[in-house]
Amino acid sequence: MSDREVIEAALFAAGGAIDALTLGKLVGKSKKHVISVALDLMNEYDSRETGLEIIDLGERYVMQVKPKYTDMVRSFAPKELSAPMLRTLSMIAYHQPLIQSDLVDMRGNSAYDHIRELKERGLVEAVPHGRTKMLRTTSLFADYFGLDSNDPDLVKKKIVELSRLQSGQSGLNKWLGRRFIGVTPMYESLMEMCGIREYKVINAYDPTEEELDELEDVYKLIISTGYLEKVSKHYDGEIVEVSSTTFDDLIDSIKLLEGIGDHERAESSISLVTDLKERYTSKALVISKKVQPATEMVARIVSDLRLGVSSTGIVIAPDYGTSTDGVDVSEGADILIPTHRNMDGDLLDRVCSKYDAVIEGLKKLEDS
Repeated sequence: MSDREVIEAALFAAGGAIDALTLGKLVGKSKKHVISVALDLMNEYDSRETGLEIIDLGERYVMQVKPKYTDMVRSFAPKELSAPMLRTLSMIAYHQPLIQSDLVDMRGNSAYDHIRELKERGLVEAVPHGRTKMLRTTSLFADYFGLDSNDPDLVKKKIVELSRLQSGQSGLNKWLGRRFIGVTPMYESLMEMCGIREYKVINAYDPTEEELDELEDVYKLIISTGYLEKVSKHYDGEIVEVSSTTFDDLIDSIKLLEGIGDHERAESSISLVTDLKERYTSKALVISKKVQPATEMVARIVSDLRLGVSSTGIVIAPDYGTSTDGVDVSEGADILIPTHRNMDGDLLDRVCSKYDAVIEGLKKLEDS
């Protein structure tokens, strides 16, 4: 077999660029000889009718599909990197050399799987560093992204350039590994009450593929109480359960998040909610009718308002109808309390709406 055939076969099998020195070792010849053979192969492929070409990347050579055919054969190409894996790779590239344990702290345990595949693809190398490993990109990384070299400064400059072209600072945040607090839609106003500014609103209960990718950027996830098991199936970071049925729930939720928000803003919000609770309790003092709460949720509101309770009292129930146990809790109720699924507005407005429904409903019945 000839040197020409061996070099051609190596370029075909590599799936990326090979430098002249490596090819020289393969055939046992000088670098100068390899460059000459490679140039002959380039001219041959350029002159004949073929869907392939060999290009020179500066004494590094790669065999690839000609640009005019790439769209036609894209479905046969190796699978592209997923968005979460690409973010892990970009973090390694920007921060390199990067300690593996630091990467896992920033990206979560899924980073281990990403690192393993990136190593198998030859895009990342891991060198022992104490009890962990030091991660760096390889020359194949530069080839994959069309860079002239794998020089860390050049890579970092390219990442900043790309992020600015794509989505400005938010794009760069992804490359830098900046992570966010995630919050389910209903609790966005809770972020404002706690003075938390860096967060993402995301559906964590039944996430789409795109939302699953977004969860990769979340280091702390805020959800409604009772959904921990469901959310844990597709999110392995820290989960904080909060609730907002009553004023006390809201106060407890603010206190739970006070450490990651603005202390003064949180204290101000707690003071506001406490004052509102006292106002509603005062409003209820003039009500003499006794009530019968249909659910534990209603019982807590009734307790806050210090209303009398009786098994023959006015039945108060939530408006969601059938419970998870298959019981229609709303049927036959004298007063219905609106629940979150049937309300708009921020959390404080929604809590007030529940207390308003009880007080106004009882006053109407007393006047009738």
